[in-house]
Amino acid sequence: MLDQPADDAPLAGIVVADLSRVLAGPLVGATLADLGARVIKVEQPGSGDGTRAWSPPASATGSTYFDSANRGKESVALDLADPGDAALARELVARADVVIENFRPGAAARLGLDRDALLAEHPRLVWCSITGYGAQPGGAERAGYDFVLQAASGLMHITGDADGPPTKAGVALVDVLTAKDALAGILAALLRRERTGRGGLVEVALLSSIQAALVNQLQSVLGPIAPESSDAEATPAEPRARPVEPRRAGSAHPSIVPYQLLETADGPLAVAIGTDAQFRAFAALLGAPGLADDARFATNARRVAHREALVPLLEAALAADGALEWEQRLLDAGLVASRVRTIGEGLELATAVGLDPIREVRGAAGVGRQLASPIRIDGVARTATTAPPLLGEHDATVRAWLSRPATDEGAP
Repeated sequence: MLDQPADDAPLAGIVVADLSRVLAGPLVGATLADLGARVIKVEQPGSGDGTRAWSPPASATGSTYFDSANRGKESVALDLADPGDAALARELVARADVVIENFRPGAAARLGLDRDALLAEHPRLVWCSITGYGAQPGGAERAGYDFVLQAASGLMHITGDADGPPTKAGVALVDVLTAKDALAGILAALLRRERTGRGGLVEVALLSSIQAALVNQLQSVLGPIAPESSDAEATPAEPRARPVEPRRAGSAHPSIVPYQLLETADGPLAVAIGTDAQFRAFAALLGAPGLADDARFATNARRVAHREALVPLLEAALAADGALEWEQRLLDAGLVASRVRTIGEGLELATAVGLDPIREVRGAAGVGRQLASPIRIDGVARTATTAPPLLGEHDATVRAWLSRPATDEGAP
């Protein structure tokens, strides 16, 4: 699968000032670069984005952590405490279509980048502000880090084995999901600008994004939608469901059974049975069709109620073979299953099913491989192929461009 030509890029001509660091903001910038925008990353002279030092694994740019969120960008080192560099940063904002920042509330203004003033001065500008807990009193004072937000939001409370301690996800999931929300907001604001000529402020908080991502688990805490009644004493025909606080359950799903890891002869198998018809087919495949006729397991609601009785019976049947063999049998039967793969094995699977997941990137830092963008337009992956930049790699060209009158053509 080839990359789409640059002149066909959806965001060709869009300039992005990426003032963010670490992960959520930089991921937004990298995705905008994938879509064809020109993304200029502003970094602190001498040290740059803090993730450059987050190694091992090390890279020519500093770390593979930095590499994961910064391809396709230009890097300019500006000391925002220096009046001259701060003036260049303001000029960059003036020429940008989009600004991405994740400063603590109030910090950008203290550095000479007053958001409200710049939005008033440049009404077509789309400004994306990413915070940990929002900008209101009580939240603005809190710094936001993914690991702590996993604990604060409740995600960690529902992650891990039922009899084990709270566990964080194996990746910075809060930052990643926040980046996707921020991207959606930016693209929506750009679309509105096409209609109205007006940009605006996009605000995304880590806490809000991860809470939105809790979907059904969070909704169970809020409780069900119920008919309104003018009779406060009315008694419903069925007992009304009450809000429920979810708890850790390992890989098990709170509302579907079996929808979890099940042990086989040589390791766990992820099995997702979403309907009663699928369960009947699964039971037949296991050589135990009677399970589907057992009153305890005939419907999903009954299977949820009798999970502890059902799972050992399923695992006893699965013990006849290994996870890979069962995976293939379930797939052949039109059911959904997978053995637990490593990340490397997951890439092999993506290649095998034709997703063409790897791209080569090149730049001053050298040559390497990166994951292709998951976004495909007209059947083509939108992926920047310029390697993540060295710190200040584009200082000369970006500074020269910002020093010329804005009406001059020939931006680097």
